[in-house]
Amino acid sequence: MSANKLSVLEKVGYGSGDMAVNVVISSMMLIITFFYTDVFGLKPEDLAFLFLAVRLIDAVTDPIMGIITDKYTTRWGRYRPYFLVMAIPFAISVFLTFSTPDWEYNSKLVWAYSTYIFVTIMFTVVTIPYISIIGVMTDNPKEKLSANGYRLFFAKVAALLVTSMVPIIADKWGGDDIAVGYQYAMGLMAIMSAVLFIFCFFTTKERIEHKVETKPFFSQLKLLVKNDQWLILVAICVIGTIGYVVRGSVALYYAKYYLGGDAQLSSAFISSGVIAAILAMVASTWITKHYCKIKLFRYSQLLVGLLSAMIYFMVDPGDVVMAFVLYFALSFVVDLHAPIFWSIISEAIDYGTVKTGERVSGLAYGGISFAQKAGMGIAGYIVGMLLAYFNYQPDQEQSAFTLTGIALMLSIIPGVFHMLMGTLMFKYKINNDKFEQIKTQLAGNPS
Repeated sequence: MSANKLSVLEKVGYGSGDMAVNVVISSMMLIITFFYTDVFGLKPEDLAFLFLAVRLIDAVTDPIMGIITDKYTTRWGRYRPYFLVMAIPFAISVFLTFSTPDWEYNSKLVWAYSTYIFVTIMFTVVTIPYISIIGVMTDNPKEKLSANGYRLFFAKVAALLVTSMVPIIADKWGGDDIAVGYQYAMGLMAIMSAVLFIFCFFTTKERIEHKVETKPFFSQLKLLVKNDQWLILVAICVIGTIGYVVRGSVALYYAKYYLGGDAQLSSAFISSGVIAAILAMVASTWITKHYCKIKLFRYSQLLVGLLSAMIYFMVDPGDVVMAFVLYFALSFVVDLHAPIFWSIISEAIDYGTVKTGERVSGLAYGGISFAQKAGMGIAGYIVGMLLAYFNYQPDQEQSAFTLTGIALMLSIIPGVFHMLMGTLMFKYKINNDKFEQIKTQLAGNPS
């Protein structure tokens, strides 16, 4: 078997790692805002500052973790050991984040900050190695794209489990105490994530060993700043994540208040979006075998803007059928770009190696991870402040002004960010032909 060829088992194992990661990502994007306001009891404006403040920690931890992965290696590899060693701490952090102590408000706010910081740090410790490992599993762009198709498929399966099971389990196990129900439900998800990380450790293999840059942090940063294609991906990651998280965070509010749905309908609504995203993972992998992946990225995100406008103008309060149809279509188109984005990060790093003559890998992946979490933080702040602006009141009938705000947050507002992302992608120039040239240059002058 070629050293660059990945078996189906290894692709499944690689995908299981992102399934574990997405227990957190999906809960942060789709559930935690609703959990903090309607279950935990935080005020929207306090929630906004919580999400923004914690991102400042990522500005420190993400680059540090990138440098650590560059500096240290073991007999198991440079990245794989973190999946085994950090599986249990990661699961504990998830469980604690969704635990609601019976304390007075200020003490609960401190608990929310503490546990959210903890889960964010654990997230960094496992995700930086995870998003880095594909670069040492294979250097074949088609294998990377295929592996990322598996990865994102399993990520969406995790999202489906979180959205379809957590609200229902929380309701059944919590009884009269929904907070306890959420603690148990997310505890179950946490156990699943630990098992998946361990499976990922045992089924993946690091084959390629790059010469790692050992320059000081700021010297590496200067090299990265010269990599214009990496900078484009960072900007795209921030912008796209904002749009994705704003829409995902408000989906439960939209289903409950704008459509007038109960817990089952709300769960079905957000789950329909996840199912569409799963299908998008499969479709994207197939389409890119016959069509330029960069063009698909660009035009799919521009189309998101149109579909977002259609949802806002064509769906009236209580119009469940039209809402489901358009939300499903929107969710499908949104995620057509996802396997492409995660497969081209390593290509942008190789581009930077050729351009500057020196390779910066760990910090580059750390920068992408920070960009994603920065987008999540900014989006969380936007959602919290908009909920406060539109006078949202938890668990009661909302005014027409509030319902309009919720509709805008599901459609027009995130749609603008996706159109910006698609437009910016016109500046990205590493297509398959360009990358083959880069590989040839690297082979002639390995770094």
